[in-house]
Amino acid sequence: MNIAQNIVAGLDRILAMEVVRVTERAAVAAARLRGRGDEKAADQVAVDAMRHELNRLAIKGTVVIGEGERDEAPMLYIGEEVGTGKGPAVDIALDPLEGTTICAKNLPNALAVIAIAEKGSLLFAPDVYMDKIAIGPGYPDDLIDIDASPAENLANLAKAKGVGVSDITACILDRPRHARLIDAVRATGAAIRLIGDGDVAGVIHTTDPDETGIDIYLGTGGAPEGVLAAAALRCTGGQMQGRLILDTPEKVARAQKMGISDPKRVYRAQDMARGDVLFAATGVTDGNLLDGVKFGRTFITTHTIVLRSSSRTVREIKARHQDLDKF
Repeated sequence: MNIAQNIVAGLDRILAMEVVRVTERAAVAAARLRGRGDEKAADQVAVDAMRHELNRLAIKGTVVIGEGERDEAPMLYIGEEVGTGKGPAVDIALDPLEGTTICAKNLPNALAVIAIAEKGSLLFAPDVYMDKIAIGPGYPDDLIDIDASPAENLANLAKAKGVGVSDITACILDRPRHARLIDAVRATGAAIRLIGDGDVAGVIHTTDPDETGIDIYLGTGGAPEGVLAAAALRCTGGQMQGRLILDTPEKVARAQKMGISDPKRVYRAQDMARGDVLFAATGVTDGNLLDGVKFGRTFITTHTIVLRSSSRTVREIKARHQDLDKF
């Protein structure tokens, strides 16, 4: 029985395992160009590899978060159809190389990332900034509030965790636009982990603070990356809120074309990624949560996490590949 016959409703668990190959291939391709200083080349080989594997999946897939709009990206553009066309209709959000600069400099936490959900379940987000706040699982609902001050959110999180604010670590993108936010967080006594790029990884790290040392994510980053991060949090039970930053008439018009009528709406994780969701990420470079690709003389090793919302399953897959021709 093939995969298409096995999948009769929703997202079958077999697909959860098949999607691992998609991020593994993209990660290995990008890893070959780690530290070479060429962001575009690393991103392109990851795109090529991911698209090749996606087109082998028994799905009727539509890219809703991708490399850009059709006139901006030759492959994996928003609206592109992928898969064999002989399986369930699904939405796909992807980033073949989350952290292109990180990979080019061989710094921590570059990932190959994908989320798959039932058709119509992922937010069709324009490529604009999004204000974000996120925490991991195990806390009361609505513990965080995007409209509250950093001091209020940190105090509420510390209380729920049973620690002092000084024991909390926030992850924030190291950008000039975050200067006030950084000052406000430091004024509370909380610690900050500044990251140069890769805010999907930053949000995902909140799901396992004991391992990563990150309790909360704060600040603005790309809206497409926000949807990918929301998919991961849907699978783990974490909390996230995001608001699109539509600060020009052109951005408002673009958002309206994509079906967004309320420019000030606050989206929760369950608004950005509804229904049954699969999420997979493979490390390209070593990071807090995932090891990067390792190249041996006769083998390649990869480290992947695979998440599913319906079962709240978290699978960690460390694979040793000895058939090098498949890459």
